[in-house]
This record gives sequence, C-alpha cells and structure tokens, in this order.
Amino acid sequence: MPVKRKPRLAVWKFASCDGCQLSILDCENELLALADHIEIANFPEASSAVVKGPYDISLVEGSITTPHDAERIHNIRKMSKTLITIGACATSGGIQALRNFQEDVSGYVRIVYANPDYIRSLNKSTPIDDHVQVDFELRGCPINKYQLIEVINAFLNSRKPNTPAHSVCMECKMKGTICVMVTAGVPCLGPVTHAGCDALCPSYNRGCFGCYGPKETPNTKPLGDWFVKLGLDNQEIMRRFRGFNAYAEAFRKESEAREK
Repeated sequence: MPVKRKPRLAVWKFASCDGCQLSILDCENELLALADHIEIANFPEASSAVVKGPYDISLVEGSITTPHDAERIHNIRKMSKTLITIGACATSGGIQALRNFQEDVSGYVRIVYANPDYIRSLNKSTPIDDHVQVDFELRGCPINKYQLIEVINAFLNSRKPNTPAHSVCMECKMKGTICVMVTAGVPCLGPVTHAGCDALCPSYNRGCFGCYGPKETPNTKPLGDWFVKLGLDNQEIMRRFRGFNAYAEAFRKESEAREK
C-alpha cells in the first residue's frame, strides 16, 4: 500500500525585512510538532534544500516592488493549492508603500543607491492580492506566530482559521490594561487596529502604532477627529496612519483626507 504524502509547505519572500519568516522559526517547539504533519519543502531562510512543487500551502512574505516580482508571484500562484500572505508587506504593501504617495520614486532611488541605473523598480509597492488570488491574509508586522500555526492547522484540516477580527482595544480589556488614550491623552490606533500583538504598546503606556493593520469595519474618521481633540494637527494625524500599513485602504483614505 503506497505511503500517503505529507502536505508540502513552501515559504516565499518578496520585498520585506524577513521578520515574518523569522517569526516562523521562532515557533520552535510548535514548528517541530507541525513538521510531523507537513513537509517543509521550500524555505530558503531555514534550509538550502528545495523540493520541487506543486505545493499544498504557500506562505508569501513581502510586497511586489519590481517587474520581476510581478511575474514571479504568478508562477508561485500556479504552483500553490493554497496561498496565504503573511505580514504587513504582503497584505498592504508594507512600510515601503510610503512611496506610493509620491508620483515619481526616482528621487528615492538616487538617494538610496550608488548606481541607480541598475535598479528596476515599480512606482508602487503593492500587496500580493493586487496581482493574484489570495486564500487568506495573516496580518502583523511581524505576524503572531501562534496565529500562523492556527492558520496552517486550519487549512490542513479544511476549516476556517480562528483568528480575531476585533481590535487591540479588546486585548487591552482582556489584559486589564488601562486605556492610555482615555487616561493619559496618548494618541492610539488601537480602536481601529486588528488584534494580534497582545496589546504590546499600550501595556507599556504607549499608543498603538497599527502594526496589524485596520480591523474589520474600522471607523477611522472619528478616531482622527478625536486626535484633533488631543492636540494633533492634520499633518501629525496623517503620519499616524502612514506607518507599517500605510496603504491599507482604511488607513490610506484617512491619511489622504488629512493631507488635503
């Protein structure tokens, strides 16, 4: 009787800092347990050994920033039964998407690179789902490793991932963390940001920076109006929404409204 093949997992990198891939390696014991049920077939961050596709699950980190990447993601999609984007770069364009607010990025290229003539870059940094169908988006900068294990487990067992849709404010309440915005007047993106970080910044009396991107149905305008009451001008509010998830639709629209 033939031995049943383990599902194959591949991890791919585009424009990013590698932080989300490192989060996978940080799983340590959980990753070892997972390895009993899947074959990690392609993960350059962890091993030079590569098993050719097709792959049952592909985890994609990073945004599309070059013409070559725009072609490569289509090839990866063809090889992947399930494609999951991980992290702010893959789900919203990342911090590099700040260049999307400029019409011409050539000035940045000349500043950063000694030989800009060799750089082939797109004018915009775009999330993966702007180019191919994505089966699930796991947000964060970096991602929550426990959420990642849950998502992989869910797809291996043909069920919906159990990841939170609520805001960072709910995490504060569950931890008993006092609201820094109400009690200390600290600007905080927690009310409109996806949970997943365990309210890390508010736990240290700092406002949320929106690392996990906009939650479902975020109400950004009232929050921006509240920032005005806290003494921020429109320029400062715009910068608050232009962080790791600057080009996520809800954050982008609010920052653009404050820019006008």
